[in-house]
Amino acid sequence: MRKRRPIEYLLLSCALLSIIFLFAIAISLFKEGLPIFKVVSPVKFIFGSHWYPAHDPPEFGTLPLISASLLIAIGALIVAVPLGIGSAIYMTELAHPKIKEIIKPILELLASIPSIIYGFFGMVIFAPFIQRIFNIPTGLTALTASILLGIMAIPTITSIAEDSITSIPNNIREASYALGATKWETIIQAVIPAAWSGILTAIILGMSRAIGETMTVLMIAGGAAIIPKSFLQPVRPMTATIAAEMGEAPMGSLHFHALFAIAAMLFLITLGFNILANHIKEKRI
Repeated sequence: MRKRRPIEYLLLSCALLSIIFLFAIAISLFKEGLPIFKVVSPVKFIFGSHWYPAHDPPEFGTLPLISASLLIAIGALIVAVPLGIGSAIYMTELAHPKIKEIIKPILELLASIPSIIYGFFGMVIFAPFIQRIFNIPTGLTALTASILLGIMAIPTITSIAEDSITSIPNNIREASYALGATKWETIIQAVIPAAWSGILTAIILGMSRAIGETMTVLMIAGGAAIIPKSFLQPVRPMTATIAAEMGEAPMGSLHFHALFAIAAMLFLITLGFNILANHIKEKRI
Protein backbone atom coordinates (compact mmCIF):
# COMPACT_ATOMS: atom_id res chain seq x y z
CA MET A 1 0.00 0.00 0.00
CA ARG A 2 2.82 2.41 0.87
CA LYS A 3 4.58 1.61 -2.40
CA ARG A 4 1.47 2.61 -4.34
CA ARG A 5 1.12 6.04 -2.76
CA PRO A 6 4.13 7.69 -4.47
CA ILE A 7 2.81 6.49 -7.82
CA GLU A 8 -0.66 7.81 -7.03
CA TYR A 9 0.80 11.18 -6.02
CA LEU A 10 2.84 11.28 -9.22
CA LEU A 11 -0.21 10.58 -11.38
CA LEU A 12 -2.25 13.14 -9.43
CA SER A 13 0.50 15.71 -10.00
CA CYS A 14 0.46 15.00 -13.75
CA ALA A 15 -3.31 15.44 -13.87
CA LEU A 16 -3.14 18.70 -11.91
CA LEU A 17 -0.35 20.02 -14.13
CA SER A 18 -2.48 19.30 -17.21
CA ILE A 19 -5.35 21.31 -15.72
CA ILE A 20 -3.00 24.14 -14.75
CA PHE A 21 -1.53 24.28 -18.26
CA LEU A 22 -5.03 24.35 -19.76
CA PHE A 23 -6.09 27.26 -17.58
CA ALA A 24 -2.80 29.07 -18.27
CA ILE A 25 -3.35 28.77 -22.01
CA ALA A 26 -6.94 30.01 -21.69
CA ILE A 27 -5.93 32.96 -19.53
CA SER A 28 -3.15 33.99 -21.93
CA LEU A 29 -5.50 33.79 -24.92
CA PHE A 30 -8.19 35.94 -23.34
CA LYS A 31 -5.68 38.36 -21.80
CA GLU A 32 -4.15 39.11 -25.20
CA GLY A 33 -7.39 38.84 -27.19
CA LEU A 34 -9.81 40.98 -25.20
CA PRO A 35 -8.04 44.36 -25.83
CA ILE A 36 -9.22 44.29 -29.47
CA PHE A 37 -12.79 44.77 -28.24
CA LYS A 38 -11.86 48.18 -26.84
CA VAL A 39 -11.53 49.35 -30.45
CA VAL A 40 -13.78 46.95 -32.37
CA SER A 41 -17.16 45.87 -31.02
CA PRO A 42 -17.66 42.09 -30.59
CA VAL A 43 -20.56 42.15 -33.07
CA LYS A 44 -18.47 43.88 -35.75
CA PHE A 45 -15.52 41.60 -35.03
CA ILE A 46 -17.56 38.41 -35.41
CA PHE A 47 -19.97 39.47 -38.17
CA GLY A 48 -17.82 41.94 -40.10
CA SER A 49 -17.32 40.85 -43.70
CA HIS A 50 -13.82 42.27 -44.31
CA TRP A 51 -10.49 41.18 -42.86
CA TYR A 52 -7.91 43.83 -43.79
CA PRO A 53 -5.61 44.24 -40.77
CA ALA A 54 -2.95 46.10 -42.78
CA HIS A 55 -5.30 48.77 -44.20
CA ASP A 56 -5.56 52.29 -42.84
CA PRO A 57 -7.89 52.17 -41.03
CA PRO A 58 -7.69 48.39 -40.45
CA GLU A 59 -10.77 46.18 -40.67
CA PHE A 60 -11.11 43.18 -38.39
CA GLY A 61 -14.21 41.33 -39.56
CA THR A 62 -13.80 37.60 -38.98
CA LEU A 63 -16.97 36.35 -40.69
CA PRO A 64 -15.00 35.24 -43.80
CA LEU A 65 -12.62 33.29 -41.59
CA ILE A 66 -15.37 31.71 -39.48
CA SER A 67 -17.48 30.78 -42.51
CA ALA A 68 -14.42 29.27 -44.22
CA SER A 69 -13.64 27.13 -41.17
CA LEU A 70 -17.23 25.91 -40.94
CA LEU A 71 -17.47 25.22 -44.69
CA ILE A 72 -14.28 23.16 -44.68
CA ALA A 73 -15.32 21.31 -41.51
CA ILE A 74 -18.72 20.43 -43.00
CA GLY A 75 -17.06 19.28 -46.22
CA ALA A 76 -14.61 17.18 -44.22
CA LEU A 77 -17.49 15.52 -42.35
CA ILE A 78 -19.22 14.71 -45.65
CA VAL A 79 -16.06 12.79 -46.58
CA ALA A 80 -15.10 11.38 -43.18
CA VAL A 81 -18.42 10.28 -41.68
CA PRO A 82 -19.46 7.68 -44.30
CA LEU A 83 -15.92 6.31 -44.60
CA GLY A 84 -15.20 6.42 -40.85
CA ILE A 85 -18.51 4.94 -39.67
CA GLY A 86 -18.49 2.42 -42.52
CA SER A 87 -14.98 1.32 -41.60
CA ALA A 88 -15.96 0.95 -37.95
CA ILE A 89 -19.02 -1.15 -38.82
CA TYR A 90 -17.02 -3.33 -41.19
CA MET A 91 -14.21 -3.99 -38.71
CA THR A 92 -16.53 -4.79 -35.79
CA GLU A 93 -19.33 -6.65 -37.52
CA LEU A 94 -18.16 -8.03 -40.85
CA ALA A 95 -14.39 -8.26 -41.20
CA HIS A 96 -12.44 -11.46 -40.67
CA PRO A 97 -9.98 -11.06 -37.75
CA LYS A 98 -7.01 -11.33 -40.11
CA ILE A 99 -8.39 -8.62 -42.38
CA LYS A 100 -9.07 -6.42 -39.34
CA GLU A 101 -5.43 -6.85 -38.30
CA ILE A 102 -4.44 -5.34 -41.66
CA ILE A 103 -6.98 -2.51 -41.86
CA LYS A 104 -6.62 -1.17 -38.33
CA PRO A 105 -2.86 -0.45 -38.52
CA ILE A 106 -3.41 1.30 -41.86
CA LEU A 107 -6.00 3.61 -40.27
CA GLU A 108 -3.68 4.25 -37.35
CA LEU A 109 -0.93 5.08 -39.84
CA LEU A 110 -3.20 7.75 -41.38
CA ALA A 111 -3.45 9.35 -37.95
CA SER A 112 0.33 9.33 -37.48
CA ILE A 113 1.18 11.09 -40.75
CA PRO A 114 2.20 14.73 -40.05
CA SER A 115 -0.27 17.30 -41.31
CA ILE A 116 2.41 19.02 -43.38
CA ILE A 117 2.72 15.81 -45.44
CA TYR A 118 -1.00 15.98 -46.22
CA GLY A 119 -0.57 19.64 -47.11
CA PHE A 120 2.40 18.94 -49.38
CA PHE A 121 0.54 16.10 -51.12
CA GLY A 122 -2.51 18.32 -51.56
CA MET A 123 -0.53 21.26 -52.91
CA VAL A 124 1.63 19.29 -55.35
CA ILE A 125 -0.64 16.46 -56.51
CA PHE A 126 -4.26 16.83 -55.40
CA ALA A 127 -4.79 20.57 -56.05
CA PRO A 128 -3.69 20.34 -59.72
CA PHE A 129 -6.01 17.35 -60.11
CA ILE A 130 -8.96 19.37 -58.74
CA GLN A 131 -8.01 22.27 -61.01
CA ARG A 132 -8.09 20.05 -64.10
CA ILE A 133 -11.30 18.24 -63.14
CA PHE A 134 -13.35 21.39 -62.51
CA ASN A 135 -11.48 23.67 -64.95
CA ILE A 136 -10.94 26.41 -62.36
CA PRO A 137 -8.09 28.95 -62.03
CA THR A 138 -6.55 27.25 -58.99
CA GLY A 139 -6.93 23.95 -57.21
CA LEU A 140 -6.23 25.49 -53.82
CA THR A 141 -9.86 25.61 -52.73
CA ALA A 142 -12.21 24.73 -49.90
CA LEU A 143 -13.01 21.46 -51.69
CA THR A 144 -9.35 20.40 -51.71
CA ALA A 145 -9.00 21.21 -48.02
CA SER A 146 -12.28 19.48 -47.16
CA ILE A 147 -11.33 16.21 -48.84
CA LEU A 148 -7.89 16.03 -47.25
CA LEU A 149 -9.19 17.06 -43.81
CA GLY A 150 -11.89 14.41 -44.19
CA ILE A 151 -9.18 11.79 -44.78
CA MET A 152 -7.31 13.09 -41.73
CA ALA A 153 -10.45 12.84 -39.57
CA ILE A 154 -11.26 9.24 -40.58
CA PRO A 155 -9.01 7.59 -37.94
CA THR A 156 -10.56 9.66 -35.13
CA ILE A 157 -14.12 8.87 -36.17
CA THR A 158 -13.38 5.21 -36.89
CA SER A 159 -11.60 4.59 -33.59
CA ILE A 160 -14.30 6.12 -31.38
CA ALA A 161 -17.17 4.59 -33.37
CA GLU A 162 -15.48 1.18 -33.30
CA ASP A 163 -15.14 1.33 -29.51
CA SER A 164 -18.81 2.27 -29.20
CA ILE A 165 -20.00 -0.54 -31.47
CA THR A 166 -17.72 -3.09 -29.80
CA SER A 167 -19.17 -2.18 -26.39
CA ILE A 168 -22.70 -3.23 -27.47
CA PRO A 169 -23.57 -6.53 -25.70
CA ASN A 170 -23.87 -9.58 -27.91
CA ASN A 171 -27.30 -10.38 -26.47
CA ILE A 172 -28.71 -7.48 -28.51
CA ARG A 173 -27.42 -9.09 -31.70
CA GLU A 174 -28.63 -12.53 -30.60
CA ALA A 175 -32.08 -11.19 -29.79
CA SER A 176 -32.26 -9.63 -33.26
CA TYR A 177 -31.24 -12.90 -34.91
CA ALA A 178 -33.81 -14.76 -32.79
CA LEU A 179 -36.53 -12.53 -34.21
CA GLY A 180 -35.52 -13.53 -37.72
CA ALA A 181 -33.44 -10.48 -38.67
CA THR A 182 -30.62 -10.84 -41.16
CA LYS A 183 -27.04 -9.72 -40.55
CA TRP A 184 -27.61 -6.36 -42.23
CA GLU A 185 -30.95 -5.80 -40.52
CA THR A 186 -29.29 -6.49 -37.18
CA ILE A 187 -26.52 -3.99 -37.91
CA ILE A 188 -28.84 -1.24 -39.17
CA GLN A 189 -31.79 -1.68 -36.82
CA ALA A 190 -30.19 -2.99 -33.62
CA VAL A 191 -26.46 -2.35 -33.37
CA ILE A 192 -26.22 1.18 -34.79
CA PRO A 193 -29.17 2.57 -32.76
CA ALA A 194 -27.67 1.06 -29.60
CA ALA A 195 -24.27 2.60 -30.36
CA TRP A 196 -25.66 5.90 -31.65
CA SER A 197 -24.44 8.06 -28.76
CA GLY A 198 -20.86 6.89 -29.30
CA ILE A 199 -21.15 7.33 -33.05
CA LEU A 200 -22.46 10.88 -32.61
CA THR A 201 -19.58 11.58 -30.23
CA ALA A 202 -17.15 10.37 -32.90
CA ILE A 203 -18.70 12.71 -35.47
CA ILE A 204 -18.51 15.72 -33.14
CA LEU A 205 -14.88 15.04 -32.24
CA GLY A 206 -14.12 14.54 -35.93
CA MET A 207 -15.55 18.00 -36.66
CA SER A 208 -13.49 19.44 -33.82
CA ARG A 209 -10.42 17.84 -35.39
CA ALA A 210 -11.22 19.40 -38.76
CA ILE A 211 -11.83 22.90 -37.39
CA GLY A 212 -8.60 22.85 -35.37
CA GLU A 213 -6.28 21.73 -38.17
CA THR A 214 -3.73 24.37 -39.20
CA MET A 215 -0.86 23.38 -41.48
CA THR A 216 -2.89 21.51 -44.08
CA VAL A 217 -5.43 24.29 -44.62
CA LEU A 218 -2.66 26.90 -44.59
CA MET A 219 -1.06 25.14 -47.56
CA ILE A 220 -4.06 24.09 -49.66
CA ALA A 221 -7.12 26.21 -48.81
CA GLY A 222 -6.04 29.14 -50.99
CA GLY A 223 -5.58 31.91 -48.41
CA ALA A 224 -8.34 34.24 -49.66
CA ALA A 225 -10.12 36.02 -46.79
CA ILE A 226 -13.53 36.15 -48.46
CA ILE A 227 -16.95 34.79 -47.56
CA PRO A 228 -17.12 31.58 -49.63
CA LYS A 229 -20.06 30.99 -51.95
CA SER A 230 -19.01 27.50 -53.06
CA PHE A 231 -16.49 24.78 -52.32
CA LEU A 232 -14.53 25.72 -55.46
CA GLN A 233 -13.30 29.04 -54.06
CA PRO A 234 -10.03 29.75 -52.25
CA VAL A 235 -10.71 30.45 -48.58
CA ARG A 236 -8.80 31.25 -45.40
CA PRO A 237 -9.91 29.48 -42.19
CA MET A 238 -9.24 30.90 -38.74
CA THR A 239 -6.31 28.59 -38.01
CA ALA A 240 -4.56 29.44 -41.28
CA THR A 241 -4.99 33.16 -40.56
CA ILE A 242 -3.28 32.87 -37.19
CA ALA A 243 -0.40 30.81 -38.61
CA ALA A 244 0.10 33.07 -41.63
CA GLU A 245 -0.11 36.46 -39.90
CA MET A 246 1.19 36.04 -36.36
CA GLY A 247 4.80 36.36 -37.50
CA GLU A 248 4.19 39.73 -39.14
CA ALA A 249 1.90 41.26 -36.48
CA PRO A 250 3.81 43.68 -34.19
CA MET A 251 3.52 42.63 -30.56
CA GLY A 252 0.88 44.66 -28.74
CA SER A 253 -0.72 45.97 -31.95
CA LEU A 254 -4.41 45.71 -32.80
CA HIS A 255 -3.53 43.04 -35.37
CA PHE A 256 -1.71 41.06 -32.67
CA HIS A 257 -4.67 41.24 -30.29
CA ALA A 258 -7.12 40.38 -33.10
CA LEU A 259 -5.23 37.17 -33.85
CA PHE A 260 -5.32 36.22 -30.17
CA ALA A 261 -9.07 36.92 -30.17
CA ILE A 262 -9.45 34.48 -33.11
CA ALA A 263 -7.44 31.92 -31.14
CA ALA A 264 -9.73 32.45 -28.15
CA MET A 265 -12.78 31.84 -30.37
CA LEU A 266 -11.21 28.63 -31.66
CA PHE A 267 -10.53 27.58 -28.09
CA LEU A 268 -14.18 28.13 -27.14
CA ILE A 269 -15.46 26.34 -30.26
CA THR A 270 -13.32 23.23 -29.70
CA LEU A 271 -14.07 23.30 -25.98
CA GLY A 272 -17.78 23.44 -26.79
CA PHE A 273 -17.51 20.48 -29.15
CA ASN A 274 -15.66 18.43 -26.55
CA ILE A 275 -18.17 19.30 -23.81
CA LEU A 276 -21.03 18.38 -26.13
CA ALA A 277 -19.36 15.09 -27.06
CA ASN A 278 -18.78 14.24 -23.41
CA HIS A 279 -22.38 15.13 -22.54
CA ILE A 280 -23.71 12.87 -25.29
CA LYS A 281 -21.42 10.06 -24.19
CA GLU A 282 -22.45 10.34 -20.53
CA LYS A 283 -26.19 10.88 -21.08
CA ARG A 284 -26.47 8.27 -23.83
CA ILE A 285 -28.84 10.39 -25.90
